[in-house]
Amino acid sequence: MVVLNKIYTRTGDAGETALGNGDRVAKFSPRVSAYGTVDETNAAVGLARLHATGDMGVALARIQNDLFDLGADLCRPDPASDARAGYPVLRMVEAQVDRLEREIDAMNGPLPALRSFILPGGTPLAAYLHLCRTVSRRAERLVVELAAAEDVGIPAVKYLNRLSDWFFVAARVANAGDDVLWVPGANR
Repeated sequence: MVVLNKIYTRTGDAGETALGNGDRVAKFSPRVSAYGTVDETNAAVGLARLHATGDMGVALARIQNDLFDLGADLCRPDPASDARAGYPVLRMVEAQVDRLEREIDAMNGPLPALRSFILPGGTPLAAYLHLCRTVSRRAERLVVELAAAEDVGIPAVKYLNRLSDWFFVAARVANAGDDVLWVPGANR
């Protein structure tokens, strides 16, 4: 385990940072942007957790841990380096995607059918979950863009795609099915 006693290192003062394999890249590189936005998603989940209790709080805590797993996966660009690392390299796995799908199905089952788009809002928890959804969608776009140019594991992309759906359904649960509906042209 790495011990972080000194928080600042000055190694990034010239606009570069180290990836998990030690390579130095620009702080604006697509890979850093991708895992940085995953970290931003995690911070938004932390806000949502302030309003979550019971099973929802437990699920959000698990998702926060998964998001750290995802960041660890994304900061290691070369799958071939996994064997050379000398220690286990963390990668997202299909089981994490499958768990999200099962949870989405379980949450969505009792909800009333949607007959309109919904507006982000309602309860404080629902509003924060919608924020999580939109930030995770941005992270997904950045990871998909990264995957078009560099190696990214398929489970990492799939996880982010399911995660935004999870947040959407969880927001509906937080609103107890009393969604804030979009009324097209209501303000004309």
